[in-house]
Amino acid sequence: MGKISKIIFLDNAKSKIIIFYFCLLALLTWTSLLLQDNETKGALTMLNIVLFIVPLVSLLYTTVYLYDSRNFIVLLLSQPVRRRRVWQSFFLGVGGSLLLAYLLGAGIPVVLFSAPLTALLLLLSGCVVTLVFVSLAFYIAMLTNEKTRGIGAALLIWLLLTMIYDSVLLYLVFLLGDYPIETPLMALLMLNPLDLVRFQIILQMDASAMMGYSGAVFKEFLGAAGGMVVSSLLLALWIVLPYVLSLRIFRVKDL
Repeated sequence: MGKISKIIFLDNAKSKIIIFYFCLLALLTWTSLLLQDNETKGALTMLNIVLFIVPLVSLLYTTVYLYDSRNFIVLLLSQPVRRRRVWQSFFLGVGGSLLLAYLLGAGIPVVLFSAPLTALLLLLSGCVVTLVFVSLAFYIAMLTNEKTRGIGAALLIWLLLTMIYDSVLLYLVFLLGDYPIETPLMALLMLNPLDLVRFQIILQMDASAMMGYSGAVFKEFLGAAGGMVVSSLLLALWIVLPYVLSLRIFRVKDL
């Protein structure tokens, strides 16, 4: 498994798309942190990069790469190698290359120009978001054999988790604004991995006042040790569950 992972990792690390992704992250991060007049504004700008660009690239790149590597996967399966090891190797290779691009492109300026806690949160959140959407891409690639449908599903999931989901919740808040809906709203928001990452960073930066009364509710729950554990477990579940489901399909699927 180690040799296969290394081959896939090196193949992705030399990809023009990964190199462009690294350069884009570096440009946006250096610009965001150097041009802002205070650390909080720079960190919040960086948070938007983590919540929009990182998921899009991780999801689309992984989906396309898996479809384009179908012949290579078939070749590997013709060797005395277990399917589980092949799938694990692809996950480690693709995920590792995207993590490296993020840590080098965004990590260096974040560490240099942000407070230690803020830098750690931004780096961890970017890594978690990357793995979540890589895992989702693996599941998408196993649900359909058609590349066009897979790419369309990837874009739809990105739109759903970044824009549509929160827009629907905002509309519900507008309709039910006269009712005490902070607790059920918090439960619904915790089903979205990007919302979990967003609120964790904002709360740890003591910027929850920007969210009004609901921010106080989130701070009371997510700011506590129990809330941190629950949110971390949910994020871990977002990484593990799609990958496990994709592995179950891959082990029996006729390629």
